[in-house]
Amino acid sequence: MFVDHLTLADFRSYVSVDLDLEPGVTTFVGANGQGKTNLVEAVEYLSTLSSHRVSTDTPLVRVGAERAVARARVRAGREDDRALVLEVEITPGKANRARLNRAPLRSARELLGALRTVVFSPEDLAVVKGDPSERRSFLDALVVSRWPRLAGVRADYDRVLRQRTTLLKSLSGRSRAMGDAASTLEVWDDNLARLGAEVLQARLQTLRDLSPHASRWYADIAPTNNTATLRYRSALLPEELEPAPDEPVATRDELVALMLAELARRRADELQRGLTLVGPHRDDVVLGLGALPAKGYASHGESWSYALSLRLGAMSLLRSEDVHPVLVLDDVFAELDATRRERLAVGVADAEQVLVTAAVGADVPAVLQGHQFDVAGGEVRPRA
Repeated sequence: MFVDHLTLADFRSYVSVDLDLEPGVTTFVGANGQGKTNLVEAVEYLSTLSSHRVSTDTPLVRVGAERAVARARVRAGREDDRALVLEVEITPGKANRARLNRAPLRSARELLGALRTVVFSPEDLAVVKGDPSERRSFLDALVVSRWPRLAGVRADYDRVLRQRTTLLKSLSGRSRAMGDAASTLEVWDDNLARLGAEVLQARLQTLRDLSPHASRWYADIAPTNNTATLRYRSALLPEELEPAPDEPVATRDELVALMLAELARRRADELQRGLTLVGPHRDDVVLGLGALPAKGYASHGESWSYALSLRLGAMSLLRSEDVHPVLVLDDVFAELDATRRERLAVGVADAEQVLVTAAVGADVPAVLQGHQFDVAGGEVRPRA
């Protein structure tokens, strides 16, 4: 899978971009603030309907413009003539509109799965060092890459979570709250448990399948004897779970039962605090190095290696399932030492398509120079 043409209109800093791309490695070189990351961000957005740089769509629209359009033609492979044209129109304050092969879609979410990407950027350090929400987001993005329909399940879970929490807040502190809760919360509990169990099962399956790939990548990249481990932490599980590759995860019915039981046990606490205290929105992925957690103990270099191994592990997992994602390396080589640069470059050089951004071209190892573009002053030009 690769993108062979990218068109942008009023996206980020660009009034207009019309760019031919090729499989293999493409490098965009330009000083900071010139727009090189905007190009790969557009590819990412067409794949995931989100950006690794911002949490809302408004910054994606060029200042002064009413809307932005991102369009890409995606080829199935070098030996496959099949192509899809993906397009998203981003209008702040309104629902985004999407087209597939020029035909309007009922929901932009229907684009998910047409283009798969794995993006590694400086922001990924937060997956290792940051809050649990960063690790949940990483795992959920990989879940959706494997099973695009889970994006809808997760959206439904978030909606039910908001509505149930609103109800809890309205009941909090009322003398008749326990009686009211018994007659009104059961429906929300059932919906939350059903959707939450599906999210949790997908996470556990993905963590089980990702773990050996990420651990192997860490061993390849990091000059250390420590082993990278991934464990899932949830109030529904008796202990941090490190799923074995050959062991099945809990069934959905089992997880629904566990979640309903925990919701019943915590009901008084939830009513007192006005919060939903049970569910996958409270979980964490514990990243370990040897016997210690990576967060708080890993050095800066080890944290970078861990973040990188997670993304490359995701790429390897997708490729093992015959999905060949576009790999985006956004301004990461300046953050890595020479050893890690070379090991990264060797490990990804055979990907179907690699899009690299760099402020200094010399930071990119020779094996990843590929097709080069200079980015400056709102223009993207092939390097002579």
